Amino acid sequence: MNNAFGLHHLWTQGDFVTHFVAFLLLLMSIVTWVILISRLWGLRNIKRLKSELDSFWRARSYDEGLSHLSNQVMNPFFMVARTGHEASAHHQNQSASHRELFQTLNYSEWMARSLKNGVDSSTAQLQKGLTFLASTGATAPFIGLFGTVWGIYHALIAISSSGSAQIDQVAGPIGEALIMTAFGLAVAIPAVLGYNTINRSNRLVVADLNRFANDLLAYFVTGARVAQKD
Repeated sequence: MNNAFGLHHLWTQGDFVTHFVAFLLLLMSIVTWVILISRLWGLRNIKRLKSELDSFWRARSYDEGLSHLSNQVMNPFFMVARTGHEASAHHQNQSASHRELFQTLNYSEWMARSLKNGVDSSTAQLQKGLTFLASTGATAPFIGLFGTVWGIYHALIAISSSGSAQIDQVAGPIGEALIMTAFGLAVAIPAVLGYNTINRSNRLVVADLNRFANDLLAYFVTGARVAQKD
């Protein structure tokens, strides 16, 4: 026997707008969880990659140090280190005919800007997906609320047409419409919590990247890493 108060009844009695809102919330939920899983997994791997920095600084040469860092697109430390290496080589390998172009920007300034660009590029990679999570967390409850309002409106029209408004006839349609609000909250809450978690973890990674870039700058300019305090 069909349950007049179930989701199946809501779906079969709903119109195009109800179906569109449900599909939209479902799509937003799927994309949210894909972003959450991929980004949290990536951050977990980045934390594990930090252990490679000790091997990098103990290497006998810069090229050997790079070989100790995992050559992965999702390894921001490798990306910054490679950017610094390429920037240094580019500055030092300029021919004498083009040296005049670099007289207004000395080696230290050039490396500082290049390493900053490397950190900014890695930071942009870390921020991927956060805009969608923030937008989902802000809009999903209202999309669900719109589905609720539309469902109640649709139910009231049906009740008005039948000319009967007994409690058992009103409770079912209105209760089913309120489910859309619950769907909206079910989509928004993971998005908001995930956004806050990933954003906080990103700030910690960016802080580590900035410290690493400062150490690289000291290495390129002075030939030695800044002494670490215990």
